[in-house]
Amino acid sequence: MAFAIPKENYSGKVKVVTLGKGDNAVSVGGYDSMPLCTFEGTWGNKPIIAMEVFDVAPETWPPAVADTFKSVFNDPAAWAKKCVNECGAQAIVVQLAGTDPNGKNKSSADAIAVVKAVKGAVNVPVIVWGCGNVEKDQAVLPAIMEAFPNENMLFGPAEEANYKKIAASAIGYGHCIIAKSSIDVNLAKQLNILCENLGLPLEKIVMDPTTGSLGYGIEYSYSVMERISLAALTQNDGKMQLPLINDLAKEAWKTREAMLPIEEVPTFGDQTTRGILMESLTALDVLTAGSSILIMRHPKSVSVLKELIAELYA
Repeated sequence: MAFAIPKENYSGKVKVVTLGKGDNAVSVGGYDSMPLCTFEGTWGNKPIIAMEVFDVAPETWPPAVADTFKSVFNDPAAWAKKCVNECGAQAIVVQLAGTDPNGKNKSSADAIAVVKAVKGAVNVPVIVWGCGNVEKDQAVLPAIMEAFPNENMLFGPAEEANYKKIAASAIGYGHCIIAKSSIDVNLAKQLNILCENLGLPLEKIVMDPTTGSLGYGIEYSYSVMERISLAALTQNDGKMQLPLINDLAKEAWKTREAMLPIEEVPTFGDQTTRGILMESLTALDVLTAGSSILIMRHPKSVSVLKELIAELYA
């Protein structure tokens, strides 16, 4: 007797969110089965890999990754080109670390100039990621949205403390937002509802459930992402049927396994290899949990994940 693969019946489907415009647009989401379970349904759009460009030169990156980009640290446009042309990035994330009021406290005008330079340098969607200070982000992100009206860019993070200003600006200037919640299914759903109640269509929202690195909370991130997917697909919860994004590179490259040089921990082995493995395995975990946009850093990690995605979603 032939073996029949047991299959789950799903009643829901994740919405498609499109980033960018025209020939440069990229769509994510659209799947109607759990991650990797393509034998039970269709995946829709394959997950994409976005790479980071910072508005200030990173000072704490370990040599394993800093040496790859230090020649372009002070030129965001060249940095973005390198990520796209040499590493195959499918989107660029402009990380506005320099706008942090506890750091360099760069202005909205400074941020706009960086985003303009990056957008002019590459032909892939540009994602703008704030510094994480809710007050500064709700001032800077809307200003950038206004500077690039109807470009259908993705902006975040929009959190419960500042979503009103960010979501309202996205509505007014024709952009998408990243709704960020703190590793909690109910908080994630609540934020989606709040943004929709303002008038922002769910098709303009990507969810960030917060990412923990391998060995530093990945199990919590994974379980929440899995529960979000189950709510969307098996319970047909329309408020949860949104693609997921994971800002994983920041978490993976600040772990002690990635940061400590071999001279301090000889038993850990080669530092470069450790960092690449930490990022690659963290990315693989969130991929299998349902991530649609993986934000990554090291070219070798990107290469590994691109190959995996090509094989898993062939």
